[in-house]
Amino acid sequence: MLIKNKKFIFAVLLIGCVLAGYVLWLSLRPIGIVTVHQRNHYSDILVRDFPVTEKGRIHWWLKNRGMLTGKFDIPKPDENGFYSVIFWGFGEGYKETDGNDRLCFDDMKTEINCIDKNSLMMVVYSKNTGLYFRMSSGKYYLRDNGVMEKRRYE
Repeated sequence: MLIKNKKFIFAVLLIGCVLAGYVLWLSLRPIGIVTVHQRNHYSDILVRDFPVTEKGRIHWWLKNRGMLTGKFDIPKPDENGFYSVIFWGFGEGYKETDGNDRLCFDDMKTEINCIDKNSLMMVVYSKNTGLYFRMSSGKYYLRDNGVMEKRRYE
């Protein structure tokens, strides 16, 4: 019986280490920015390997917004400071329109200019709301004091 318990404990530890390694690998892989599409003060960023968690996505934005400004001139605020940046999963790449469910980019002069809609995060700033992150589970508001406040959808 003691040998069976040792085998069980070893198997559980092995599975735990494999899962921990996988989660670590997911969190450390580089984010791939495929391309950026601009429409006035709205930016669409197509990405691969975006962080899995909402907290990881917000952290990535806060850490990399300077790089996005320098390399891609994003965000592009209007005269009142408003901007919107949406991160989309690039998935299987560009496709032709299906007439309904795909997001198409008019700045591409080809028929293969659409992606399957997979919004990963929306970053919005306005003077009235301040900075917030729209996620699938709710909105995260970043207050002036640095505190993050989450509001779930009703």
